[in-house]
Amino acid sequence: MTYAIPAPLQPSLPVYGSDLRFPVRRVFCIGRNYADHAREMGAVVEKDAPLFFCKPADAIVTDGADVPYPQATQDLHHEVEMVVALGAGGKNIPAERAAALIWGYGVGLDLTRRDLQALAKAKSHPWDVAKGFDHSAPVSALRPAAEAQLSAATGLSLSVNGTVRQHSTLGEMVHDVAGIIAILSTLFELKAGDLIFTGTPAGVAALQRGDSFHAALEGVATLDGRIA
Repeated sequence: MTYAIPAPLQPSLPVYGSDLRFPVRRVFCIGRNYADHAREMGAVVEKDAPLFFCKPADAIVTDGADVPYPQATQDLHHEVEMVVALGAGGKNIPAERAAALIWGYGVGLDLTRRDLQALAKAKSHPWDVAKGFDHSAPVSALRPAAEAQLSAATGLSLSVNGTVRQHSTLGEMVHDVAGIIAILSTLFELKAGDLIFTGTPAGVAALQRGDSFHAALEGVATLDGRIA
């Protein structure tokens, strides 16, 4: 096949302990999946109507690269999240089948232009410009599912310049991973290569140029980076 212009590069993530790369197809995110974060944002958790949004696949930042401070904002916020990578997909997937679709796990940041999000909320507009901008999804290397030991007690945390800002456990999620996959698959046909950001706990706050961050999904993945 001959393209009219050079084909864009395939976004991908490294894999722990391997030279392989995981190709990224789409990036799905769930909002308000930790009740404490929903409360700090002045929102109500609607368990029967979860909130989903997307980021472009090429918004990921990998391999420890610096994260450029984005244009058009004066209020860039961090949101640390467990990231689930799918090795298979489908439509209308029962929750009990969801685990079999998971290829691996990582940790990432859902970076948010909070000032633009506030403007969008005030006008009942979509959040796209607040969530789906360039370099808005730093993600760690992925740990294959067979090597990841996860439980309700598994910690999720973020430190900025050595100070802990966010910390919780996976058991605090409103919708667990299987539930998220099941619900998403009623809205989209999920496929291999999809990433799912699974929500952030309380403690979101602003990042400044020069800040260093350390995100961790306990015993599974870490992510270190800097805002440039």
